Amino acid sequence: MNWDHSVDVVIIGSGNAALTSALCNYEMGSRDVLIVEKTSQYGGTSAIGGGGVWIPCNHYAMEAGAEDNLDDALTYLENTIPEGAVPVEMLQALLENGPRMLKFLADKTRAKYISLGEYPDYYSDQPGARLGHRSVEPEPLDITELSQGGELLRSGHQMMLMMGMVPITQQEAHVFTVQSRGWVKLAMKLVFGHLLDLSRRFKRLRSRRSTCGQAGVARLALSVEERDIPIWLNTEMTELVMEDGRVAGIKVKKDGREMTIQGRKGVVLASGGFERNQAMREQYLPSPTSAEWSSGNAGNTGLPIEQAVAHGAALQGMDGAWWCTMIKVPGEDLPRLCIMEKSFPGSVVVNRLGKRVANESMNYQKYVQECFRAQQQGIPVEELWHVFDARFRANYLVGPLMTSKMMPDRFLPKRFFSDSYLTMADSVEELADKVGLDKASLTETIDNMNEYARTGEDKEFQRGSFAYDRYYGDPTVEPNNCLAPMDKAPYYAVRLYLGDFGTSGGLATNTNGQVLKEDGDVIEGLYATGNCSAPVLPSYPGPGATLGPAMTFAYQAAKHINAYSD
Repeated sequence: MNWDHSVDVVIIGSGNAALTSALCNYEMGSRDVLIVEKTSQYGGTSAIGGGGVWIPCNHYAMEAGAEDNLDDALTYLENTIPEGAVPVEMLQALLENGPRMLKFLADKTRAKYISLGEYPDYYSDQPGARLGHRSVEPEPLDITELSQGGELLRSGHQMMLMMGMVPITQQEAHVFTVQSRGWVKLAMKLVFGHLLDLSRRFKRLRSRRSTCGQAGVARLALSVEERDIPIWLNTEMTELVMEDGRVAGIKVKKDGREMTIQGRKGVVLASGGFERNQAMREQYLPSPTSAEWSSGNAGNTGLPIEQAVAHGAALQGMDGAWWCTMIKVPGEDLPRLCIMEKSFPGSVVVNRLGKRVANESMNYQKYVQECFRAQQQGIPVEELWHVFDARFRANYLVGPLMTSKMMPDRFLPKRFFSDSYLTMADSVEELADKVGLDKASLTETIDNMNEYARTGEDKEFQRGSFAYDRYYGDPTVEPNNCLAPMDKAPYYAVRLYLGDFGTSGGLATNTNGQVLKEDGDVIEGLYATGNCSAPVLPSYPGPGATLGPAMTFAYQAAKHINAYSD
């Protein structure tokens, strides 16, 4: 092969997994690294997401006084991941090397995190679970520290913007949504801090502050820039190149020109999943499914996965995704994740029969999985509606809907009122007629929820019985902070979709991140991590269960590529 370009390691993708791969390879000895990104901005789905990284026993947690151990963490995973779904050696590699990866980045790069002490594991009733300190989120960063003022960095999700201007952290989002003490003072501090930043405000609507996934990418990207590691944007990998039985490089299309790039030591696929490929979704994922219901990066079409399969790679877990109910707001490019809203007391989620499907306050991954399980039993889930009353509307945010105390109904944009988003009516019966729900069943469901709110016991799905349920509950509501009456007109319904923030199935790998063939042998020279690889934590056991393994196995692959020992 006459190579157009040659480097030690070529990395496809530019999210957390890819940037971690680049930095670890550089620090472990491969100083000639190239990052290849398909789109015009770097960051991928990582920049859009929440930025949490689930790593038990990490040094941030230990320094904060957390009591945890790897044996309990493994017990927890073995009780939450379906038996046989993930080899135990992959779980052990994650638990043993995840803390090392975070410490490695903290010591050598700008990647700094904060331990989330009150964010519980998602299956908090299982043995080995913890009520906090297993997930970390990135410290905020001024994006103007990046080259070109951060203009090439993908924006974070609009749902994490206060007043469309100021990004907020996960911890701040929790303070605002449950309206903890001091939330107004905090909001004013953040908003006025941006308004008084005149040099920024007259140039851009958004604050210079980055948080959540965007901050995680920004910190890694700043470290990449400081090492002069190039990121080629608008460069799509089109093919893997084999030489002497190993992957030796890739073919790309850069700005319309075809090129070949040699990876002398290896090629790392860190390119995201296939959530934007409707044909692959219909081939692998449960129905109903639509690329329009995903908040994943638009560039994630699964081509690297298909290319690896063409060279004998094995696939695992292709029927899975990082599921979440979604809200599609008219005029917005990406759907919003409905995580907190359906957990707030005084609301219920129903299907077109007017009946509940599962515990609305359970974690978002499990809720959608329960919906698909119900569908297999003949229960319709293709239409779901989040129903609430005027009391709920006065106290809680729902997507871009400010509370009625802040924005009365008469001031809501007309575009909000549509069959695909928001419906309002003066009674439960009228709401059922407008939306097309079974009137008698919806009335019965709301009557039941009102009784559960009075007694504090959800006799159908035990909502509010678990620590994760209560994390997004209202601490002022008793006896169950996830349940409140719905008896004050008008009534509202917001349409929900069974969406995702990325697919989770992909290429089978070993503990070194090497891609495996169907017979279990490795494809020499080829590594994969992140959403293009098979999931290590398919049950999504805690906040950041995608980025934790993605970054850890990027670290593992770099160790193998460079024969590095930690």
